[in-house]
Amino acid sequence: MVKLTKIYTRTGDKGDTGLGDGSRVAKHDLRVSAFGTVDETNAALGLAQLHAVGKLQQVLATVQNDLFDVGADLCTPEQEAPEHPPLRVTAAQVTFLEQQIDAFNETLETLHSFILPGGTPLAAHLHMARTVARRAERLVTQLMAEQPVNPEVLRYLNRLSDLLFVAARRANDDGAADVLWVPGANR
Repeated sequence: MVKLTKIYTRTGDKGDTGLGDGSRVAKHDLRVSAFGTVDETNAALGLAQLHAVGKLQQVLATVQNDLFDVGADLCTPEQEAPEHPPLRVTAAQVTFLEQQIDAFNETLETLHSFILPGGTPLAAHLHMARTVARRAERLVTQLMAEQPVNPEVLRYLNRLSDLLFVAARRANDDGAADVLWVPGANR
């Protein structure tokens, strides 16, 4: 478990930060951008949780915890035979998301249009978190083009954005209160 006794360390005052393996990189490094955007996703989910109840609240709490696993995974570069094996996202965590997507999707009305990100406050927050998760996913794909990354991280973020989409629809009265896009409506 992490023990933080002092919040400021001054170690990043010159624009670099430490990774999970002890190496230091610029704060604008792509890896830092990726796990920083995962953190933004988590913060957006914290706002959504203010409006969530029941099963959805429980799922969001699980996801928030798992997003720290995602961040820890991204924070520690892949290496062969590390002295202390780092925390890595697992296929089981991705499967959990898939199961929640399937469960939430069962009751949703069929889509006949794209939907606008809005509706209830909970749905709006979930859509915001979804768009941030998609940005994190794009950054991870960029990072993967340059460095080895656990492929489960990308799978997790991809499924997460899908889960947040169906959860937002669920928060909009199972899709009945979705705000539909009307192509060319204001021409």
